[in-house]
Amino acid sequence: MAASPSVPSYYVTTPIYYVNDKPHIGHAYTTLACDVLARFLRLDGTQVHFLTGTDEHGQKVEKSAAAAGIDPKAFTDKVSQNFRDLAVRMNYTNDDFIRTTEPRHYTACQALWKRLMDKGEIYLGAYEGWYAIRDEAFYAESELIETPNGKKAPTGADVEWVTEPSYFFRLSNWGDKLLAFYDANPDFIAPRSRRNEVISFVKGGLQDLSVSRTSFSWGVPVQGDDKHIMYVWFDALTNYLSAIGYPDETNQAFKDFWPASLHMVGKDILRFHAVFWPAFLLAADLPPPKRVFAHGWWTNEGQKISKSLGNVIDPLVLIDTYGLDPVRYFLLREVSFGNDGDFSHAQMVKRINTDLANDLGNLAQRVLSMIGKNCGGIVPTPGPFTETDTEMLDAAAALHAGVREQFLEQAFHRALESVWDVVVAANRYVDQQAPWTLRKTDFARMETVLYVLAEVVRQVALILQAVMPASAEKLLDQVAVPADRRSFADFTTRLAPGTALPAPQGVFPRWVAAEEGATS
Repeated sequence: MAASPSVPSYYVTTPIYYVNDKPHIGHAYTTLACDVLARFLRLDGTQVHFLTGTDEHGQKVEKSAAAAGIDPKAFTDKVSQNFRDLAVRMNYTNDDFIRTTEPRHYTACQALWKRLMDKGEIYLGAYEGWYAIRDEAFYAESELIETPNGKKAPTGADVEWVTEPSYFFRLSNWGDKLLAFYDANPDFIAPRSRRNEVISFVKGGLQDLSVSRTSFSWGVPVQGDDKHIMYVWFDALTNYLSAIGYPDETNQAFKDFWPASLHMVGKDILRFHAVFWPAFLLAADLPPPKRVFAHGWWTNEGQKISKSLGNVIDPLVLIDTYGLDPVRYFLLREVSFGNDGDFSHAQMVKRINTDLANDLGNLAQRVLSMIGKNCGGIVPTPGPFTETDTEMLDAAAALHAGVREQFLEQAFHRALESVWDVVVAANRYVDQQAPWTLRKTDFARMETVLYVLAEVVRQVALILQAVMPASAEKLLDQVAVPADRRSFADFTTRLAPGTALPAPQGVFPRWVAAEEGATS
């Protein structure tokens, strides 16, 4: 009988990615983290809705389309497809892909706007202030940086002084309510350093927020005032509701999945998700999401990534160079999730050759080869387990609950460290037990040792389905786990002695540079 899921339902979202350029490592990283979490929870019996998509409105898109000589919709159709293609290449399992140019999204935005207007939370005024087209954001004078080339946004973007009619959201009324919400929901913003940053910002005082523009036309129209389109962040944030049927709150998807369990974002857009978005929702009498996690940025060989330096990391090139599963593993293992991290070729190769080829690959290969050679290629029948055997089996069995807890905290790096602690312990156990010697001195004991190790490989592979799905599938094939016995409901269902195993095949080859005669 299947175990009850630890979490009955879970709605995880990426930001919707802005379509003024092609995908880079940051996009791949955010969506990968969501994919790994979604895969794990599905294996755990949870009903999951995993959303990603593209943000297709705004002045940047309008300008980029004009520069390309095509209309904005044709431009966004083309660039949005790049993000769909990335999802396929990265083997993501998103349940939906939302585009902000879809009718369902217009419907949701206009419904939320009307609800806020009816409640008196949006009013018509005029805006004067500094605006950065690149960031699609307004900045206070105090936030600007003086440079030899004039004033810049804190992000380094150019700013211009804008004066235009604008609808405003009464954000200034929500400071105390937001602080009370953060206090009542201490896990709403993570990691903790980001929570402190947001609270400090809100305590500094909130100004009413411009939520419409009239200086360009590529956006969701404000119903009843066709001179205005919705400010891109009001429009963009609403995608999380659009994808689950809002404004129809009787829709089953809305009932199952709202409030969202997790919005995964980069640290640069935390303010929009942790201040503006919950304020919009609270003002509309809708529950805010349960959690917003802001991860860090990548550098490339110690250098900040920028187009001008020509060091943007293309995830498709990484896959072509190193293979998909090693890239997925590296991105979530290399850096403490939430912190900034550095991509380096040397570290990538080290992870492939040490963690994957030497540690896990070698463990599986030598254990299964010994079973093939000494046990006729069938799972051996174990004898009584010693204390050492039990410790090894217990360590592997504990992975399920431990990794679940770490994944739900978005501690992906710690979860993988936990898995590798077991892999390293299993390699140490092989060396200590020396089954190659037991073959001559105590054959029954050798069978027990090999059984323990095969069982560890099975449980490690079950967990790694979330991170390296294709490689884990190969490992599970090699220990003859049926396709319908690969969920976590069967995590503690041990291998059946007497099961025939296929001839073992290497799953994680060492990476050697092509000029040295080998490939990944």
